[in-house]
Amino acid sequence: MFQKLDQDEPIFPIRVAAQLLKISVQSLRLYEREGLIIPFRRISNQRLYSKADIERLSCIRTAINEMKISINGIKTMYSLIPCWNIMKCSEEERANCKAYNEHGKPCWSYAHENNLCEEKNCRDCEIYRKHSQCGEIKELIKSISR
Repeated sequence: MFQKLDQDEPIFPIRVAAQLLKISVQSLRLYEREGLIIPFRRISNQRLYSKADIERLSCIRTAINEMKISINGIKTMYSLIPCWNIMKCSEEERANCKAYNEHGKPCWSYAHENNLCEEKNCRDCEIYRKHSQCGEIKELIKSISR
């Protein structure tokens, strides 16, 4: 009768997402401002969250509350994801890429100009969707170091 819900389907309004996570709407907005999450936005600018977003936010909350990792610490970990390697950026693209040349925030937080990611929607990017999930950063590093 009901179709199985896609993990990436944005269905939860911000208030419902906050209730599911037992946090405030302001906390969700803070995580967005800090570049930890990219909610889907309707044309009306209403934020919507998917099941995958809720899982990512739950991981972030665990890192903050149980592991005592600061928001800046999480951003730094995300900034270390080797997006240039995954996306197969050329040397020229790397030279012009802030995500490659700077640190302290995830690649999806930068305005991508004159590089491979310029036309991409970061919310749909493999780097954001797959490699920023709990446990995936370590698995990625393990796979690269082999």
